[in-house]
Amino acid sequence: MLRFTKRADYGLMAINYIVLQGEDGAVSAKRIAEEFGMPPELLAKILQRLAKKGFIASHNGPKGGYVLARSPEEITVGQVVRALEGPIHIVSCLEDLDCPQYSRCNLRSPVQKIQASISYLLDTMTLAELTRETVPIQDLTTVN
Repeated sequence: MLRFTKRADYGLMAINYIVLQGEDGAVSAKRIAEEFGMPPELLAKILQRLAKKGFIASHNGPKGGYVLARSPEEITVGQVVRALEGPIHIVSCLEDLDCPQYSRCNLRSPVQKIQASISYLLDTMTLAELTRETVPIQDLTTVN
């Protein structure tokens, strides 16, 4: 089954929450952790990584916390997931030429199409779209 890791899941939930708070000011890691029942230590690492990659910025002080560093229209879901997880591969054998089934595999081409469709969707869906109540399903017919 394809699914996000906890790190990607928590990261997307946290950054989406930050986007939704927008004008209300910085959001503390503690508040996000409490809101979603996330382990504070894991969330702190996730937020640090997102800040290091330039998606969010941290502010110190009594009203400190995290804010979005760029417009939500400029950040894609794919960028956030890659910042937290590295390259997105639905199967490892697309990159691993040492696979014992490589020469006999009849799924490589169809799986590459699935990979391209997933990557396309993640790379075209912005954080702004995540904050909308309904997320439009994009036309993937243009993906090869």
